[in-house]
Amino acid sequence: MKNFGIFDVIGPVMIGPSSSHTAGAARIALVARRIAGVGYHHVDFFLHGSFAATYKGHGTDKALVGGILGFEPSDLRIKNSFFHAKEAGITYNFIPVNLEDVHPNTVKIEFHYPDGSCFYVIGSSIGGGNIEITNINGTSVIFTAENPTLLFRYKEQKGMIAYISNALYSKGHNIDLMRTIKEDDEVLLIVELNESLDSELYESIQNGKTFLFSKYIYVPISKIGKSND
Repeated sequence: MKNFGIFDVIGPVMIGPSSSHTAGAARIALVARRIAGVGYHHVDFFLHGSFAATYKGHGTDKALVGGILGFEPSDLRIKNSFFHAKEAGITYNFIPVNLEDVHPNTVKIEFHYPDGSCFYVIGSSIGGGNIEITNINGTSVIFTAENPTLLFRYKEQKGMIAYISNALYSKGHNIDLMRTIKEDDEVLLIVELNESLDSELYESIQNGKTFLFSKYIYVPISKIGKSND
């Protein structure tokens, strides 16, 4: 009889012993990568609470590294993610910290780029592989990436929400949730849809207005999300 190890497949869609500490961690890191964009050469993982206490034993460390490499929670390469990071020339640190009033399974993932810039995403693993993204580079947010999600940051201007809503409506998309977060003269708009968005429509929306930042994020639990790196 085969002896199963800590990173053998448990269920059909994850690698590792814990949906919270491995599958959830991998999803947070994968979503963070898709928000931040590629091209980074170093990543710092600031681990809070249970993540800080158990990240080695529960495989959270390998799951996080796998996620920032673009590996899905079910990807067998997570078992050897440290090797794959070395092959890719990406270095990383795990830093236990106290992020104060956040969920016990929370990580701040800070991406460092060759030009000296950095970008961070904070997310929490809330059980069963579910996650919440709670901060993007200093802006407080809440979304799960379980639904197809659009993120747009732009200089405040009239008509932007109507423009995006009409573009989605014209192609038959229903908006499940829409929220705006205003900081000074900039707005972050989060739009969650009930079905995936085709790349042609996304590009059309991007090209129709001037955005400071835009991303399309979709990393569901039960099936493999199509990469939009």
